[in-house]
Amino acid sequence: MVFLSFVYRFLTNFVFLTLVYFGLNYMEKYEYRALLAVLVLVYSGMRAASTLRAFYFFQKIEKLEAETRRLQAPINDGAGGTAARKQIVTDVARLRRDGEIKSYMDLFFLALIVLLCVAAIFRQ
Repeated sequence: MVFLSFVYRFLTNFVFLTLVYFGLNYMEKYEYRALLAVLVLVYSGMRAASTLRAFYFFQKIEKLEAETRRLQAPINDGAGGTAARKQIVTDVARLRRDGEIKSYMDLFFLALIVLLCVAAIFRQ
């Protein structure tokens, strides 16, 4: 399932990139092409801001993971259920790492889209 989520994220970003590419290349008039490029740039900026905010969220989760591991060490001595707690922390760490990879993927495609839009605006 993890692999499928990466494939899905890649495909949706790639489809968005191709739609922007074909949309900008098939516009005949410069005014319409520039307007579409500016609208896509605004949308990409909002998505990039959201993705960068997700990195801040992932950073906070990483701090919580470290704190949980630190607090869990004395509990591991005699309490039951420590394997379940360790598994939960491990699962959260894996989900955070996967989310960071997906965010990097989003930023890569958004950078490509920004390059396409800037090229479409400056192309006469």
